[in-house]
Amino acid sequence: MAARSFVEVATGAVVIALAGLFLAYAVVHTGVATGGYTLSARFNDITGLGLGADVRIGGVKVGSVTSEALDPSTYQAVVTFTVANDVKVPKDSSAVVATEGLLGGNYLEVQPGGDTASLPPGGRIMATQSAINLQSLLGKFIFNGASGGKSAAPKPGGGLSP
Repeated sequence: MAARSFVEVATGAVVIALAGLFLAYAVVHTGVATGGYTLSARFNDITGLGLGADVRIGGVKVGSVTSEALDPSTYQAVVTFTVANDVKVPKDSSAVVATEGLLGGNYLEVQPGGDTASLPPGGRIMATQSAINLQSLLGKFIFNGASGGKSAAPKPGGGLSP
């Protein structure tokens, strides 16, 4: 009986060790930010941008979104995010809530400016562009594009014009 218990305990320990190794591998290879400094930005609309979303510069992941909150006085969304310590963001940079496509998720794109001074930890990006609602744009295109941007109401008399 004791040999069976030992085998069960040993098997359980091996399974737990393997699970720990898989978790460590996933954290190392998925680009989860384990450090960096914090910046923030304010937006009118951050639809589709979630916690943990990528922060990218030039398409390269440099950080992650860490919090989202509503400023009750301005009704703007305040996004806090991390940036890798080795990436210095110029003070005149801008932030854009970008999308990966029609079916992709949103991410925060930081577009570096030309200033030689960098934002300090805890700094704020002042120039921002909110999320673009693709469904709204598609609806406008369909309903305005089908009629050439003109009203689709019939002409008086109902006849065809020459």
